[in-house]
Amino acid sequence: MKKFFVIGNPIDHSLSPKLQNHWLKENNIDATYDKIKLEDSQIKNFILDIKKQKVAGCNVTVPFKKTVIPFLDKLSPEAEQTQSVNTITFYNDYLVGHNTDIAGFDTAIKKLNYSIKGKKVLILGAGGVVPSIIFALKNMRVQEITISNRTREKAENLKILSNDLKILDWGNLNNFDVLINATSLGLNNETINLDFSSLGPDKLFYDIIYNPHETNFLKTGKQLGYKTENGKTMFVYQALEAFKLWHKIEPEVNSNTFKLLEND
Repeated sequence: MKKFFVIGNPIDHSLSPKLQNHWLKENNIDATYDKIKLEDSQIKNFILDIKKQKVAGCNVTVPFKKTVIPFLDKLSPEAEQTQSVNTITFYNDYLVGHNTDIAGFDTAIKKLNYSIKGKKVLILGAGGVVPSIIFALKNMRVQEITISNRTREKAENLKILSNDLKILDWGNLNNFDVLINATSLGLNNETINLDFSSLGPDKLFYDIIYNPHETNFLKTGKQLGYKTENGKTMFVYQALEAFKLWHKIEPEVNSNTFKLLEND
C-alpha cells in the first residue's frame, strides 16, 4: 500500500488527509494519506524516504515550501519561477517539486465571479504561499501588487521574483481593491491588528486560511460590508492538482466535497 503525507509545522489544522483519503476511496486506490509534523532537521531524511519509495509522495505546507528544494532533483517551471514547492512526486527515478498553489488560487478567484483584472491588491505576509499568489495575480493582469509584512526585509526579498512589487510598512494601509491575508494570523483565532475601516467601499477580503472557516480578518471584512472568501476553494483545487500528479486521475469536486470539509 502506497503512503502519502502532508508535511508542515504546525500541521494539526490541515484537512488534507480528510480530502485526499476521500478521493482515494472514491477512486478505489490502494493508498493512505496522513499528516506529519516535522522539524527542519528531519526534512532531508523524509525526502530520502520518498527517493527510496518508502513514501510515495507528499504535500508540503508552511514553513517548508522552500526548505525542501535543495533535496529535490528537478522543479516544474512554476516551482522554479516561484521557488516554492507544495507537492513532491517521484517519477523516472527523479524527485520532482511542483507548485499546485498557483492553479488552486487561480481557480478559486475565477469561481468567485470577481473581476480582478486591473485591480490594486494588498497581500499581508511574505512567506509560504505568497510567491504563488504573486505569480497567479500577475497572470490575471492586476494593476498593482503591494506586499506588507511584519518583517519588511522578507517582503523586500520577494522583489527577486518580481521587481515591480510595491512594499508597504506594516500598519500602513492605502486604497486597495483586494486584501489578501497570507499570514498565519487567524489559524488560532488571532486578530490582525490593523485598522481597515478607512478603506472605502467595494473591497474583497480573501484569506488563505481555510480552517477555521471564518477568521477574524474575514469577520472584520464582513462587518465592514465587504465581499469575503476563505481559502477552502484554493485548498481543494491545489489538492486536486496534486492528486492528478500522483494518480493520473482527476477526482470529482462537487458540493459534497466542500460539505466533507465543513464538518471540522
